[in-house]
Formats: sequence, C-alpha cells, structure tokens
Amino acid sequence: MSRHRQRPTTPREDRIPWSAMAGIIATVTVFAMAQGLTYPLLSFILERQGTTPGLIGLSAAMTPLGFIVSAPFLPALARRVGGARLAILCSLFAVVALFAIACAQNVWAWMPLRFLLGIFANPLYVISETWLMSITPASSRGRIMGLYSSIVSGGFAIGPLTLGLVGTQGWPPFMVGMLAFIVCGLIVLAVVPRLPDMQHDGEATSVGGFFALAPLLLFAVFVAAAFEQIMLSLFAVYGAAFGSAEERVASLITCFIAGNAVLQVLLGRVAETFGSTRAMLLCALVSLLGCLLLPWVFTSWFIWPLVFVWGGVSFGIYTMALIRLGERFSGQALIAGNAAFAAVWGIGGIAGSPATGLAMQLIGPQGLPSSLGVLCFLLTMFLITLGRRH
Repeated sequence: MSRHRQRPTTPREDRIPWSAMAGIIATVTVFAMAQGLTYPLLSFILERQGTTPGLIGLSAAMTPLGFIVSAPFLPALARRVGGARLAILCSLFAVVALFAIACAQNVWAWMPLRFLLGIFANPLYVISETWLMSITPASSRGRIMGLYSSIVSGGFAIGPLTLGLVGTQGWPPFMVGMLAFIVCGLIVLAVVPRLPDMQHDGEATSVGGFFALAPLLLFAVFVAAAFEQIMLSLFAVYGAAFGSAEERVASLITCFIAGNAVLQVLLGRVAETFGSTRAMLLCALVSLLGCLLLPWVFTSWFIWPLVFVWGGVSFGIYTMALIRLGERFSGQALIAGNAAFAAVWGIGGIAGSPATGLAMQLIGPQGLPSSLGVLCFLLTMFLITLGRRH
C-alpha cells in the first residue's frame, strides 16, 4: 500500500468515480432487497401449504437455474444491447414475473416463473460487477468490493426484515417486491450518463473456457452460493422443526445477512493486508465452525451473534473470489469470468437447496448444518492444497 502512495500515479489510476459506483451499487442493492424478500416469502407460503422440504428446495433452485441458462449468453448480449439498456429491461421483466408468481399460489406454477426470475436477475449482477471491477483502482479493490458486497447484502437483509413488517400473507409482500424492481430500473435510467462502457479488449474468452482458467475460484463461488441459497430457502424449515415462530426465523435470516453487510469491508481490508486467498481460507474455516455450533446454540441467545458472524464470513468467500477475479483478469476475460461466476452461483443454488432438503428429509433438521459443513470443509482442503497456485 505504501508503494502505491509514494509513486506518482495518473488521475485514471487514483480517481474513484464515486457517482458511477453509487448508481451501480444502488441498482443491485434494490434488486437484492427484492430477492431477499422473495426467497423466504415463498418458502413460508409453501411450508404453510404442507409442501415437503425437498420440493421447497427444488422450487428455490429454479431461480439459480435461470442464472445457469442465461450466463453463456450474457457477454454477447451486453455487447449487442448495451449494459444499461439490458439492466432496465431485466428490471421490468422481473416485475411481470413476480406479479405472475403472486397470482399463481401453486408450487408447480412457480417452477417456470422462478426460473424466469433468475434469467432476469442474472444480467444485473454480471453487468454491475464487471463495471465495478473495471473502474476500481487496484490499490482500493479489496475495500471497494467489500463495500459493494456490504451494501448489496444490506439489500438482502432488508428483504426478510420487510416480511416482519408487512407479513407473509396476501399481496402486501409481493407489492413491496414489485415496487423494488421498478425502483431498480428507474435508478439505472437516472445514472446511465455516468455509467462506463463495457470493456471488450483482450483475447475472447467464453464462459465455458473460463472454467479451465480459475477452477478454485469457481468452486469458492459454488460454496458461497449454495450456503446462501440453502439458508434463504430452508432455514425457515429448520426453524419450524424447533417450533420457532416465522417472525423469529425471518429475523434470524435478517441477522445472518446483516453480518454480510457489516463485515465485508473489514474482510476486504484483510484481503488487502494478507492476500485474497488467505482471507478466503479464514472465511471458510470460520464458516465451518458455525456449521458445527448451530445445532447446539439454535435455541439459545448465542444464536444471534453466531448467525451474524456466520453470515459475514460465508458471503465473504464470494467477496474474496470477486477480489481475486479482479486481480487476475481484465477486458473480455473479466466479463466471461463474471458470467461464469453467475453460472456457478446458479449451480450452487441448484445443487445445494434440493440436496440439503433431501438430507433434512432423511436425517432430520440437522441435515442443514451437516450439508453446509461438508461444503466448507472441502473448500478449506482445496485452499490449503491448491491456494498458492490459484
């Protein structure tokens, strides 16, 4: 860090375009709020209808399936349509999809609709993260990407918290989600003049080809995605097994995501000081510890600080992967990398939620922390053995 401050730098290297960053982050934050509301809301509704945990998990997996299917097309689509225009269109389409979900209160009707919601959500994350990494100075990447993750996680936290205010019955929670999607499009429209062009320099890299370039990073994204999807879609089922009220479980999910929002900037600092790979290993180890402690503390007061820290470090795995992606790649490879991240995020959600739901049917509610613990253990082992080479 000191070398960056001592040597002369150009304005392009030093200047942080805060207005463009504010628009990018605000867009994704509002969208994240709507998604953070949708996952537990639909799980609560399905739980009341007597749907099995496995089918609830399968329903939740439809949104990340949309991520997977749309990811390979995003680099070309962003070039052809334009990043800002694509983001605005996706926001509007998401409103229509959520309206249809509200009208069709049926698990089977929700399958294709949640799939479409994933398709419409994906471009916003890919475009925003590519924009941010393209305009962020290398010397500040850890803190800024941590700030991005923190604010977006705050959006996710507001989603479940909103359920405590408007309830999980009827139209009010769906109206909040649709309004959030509309606001998202309006923010993009307002900041279009300040948004940077997508970079298309460097050697062309496909989404599939990127898997061979950074397998460890992609596995880290898989773990972070599975962790979050499982918690958002099945923690309500876990809480119901202990007789917890829906309001308490929704508040615990909010606390879990609030840990993301508060801790990401600190973790970004850790990445700048010790390196993103070591910081990722720390996140994996603490996440594993949380998996081991959850069954013992769920009914005690200690569950609140545990889920707070647990939420921060589990999502911190993704933040560290983003930082490392920005360190290693640029141009077309960066766009392909972000699209690959989105695809793997979808794969993590699809594999994680149904598998954990099945585990909970077979061995009881402790199938949730057991499944999460296996993922964290594997990532820890891979980071220890392969981290230096990746």
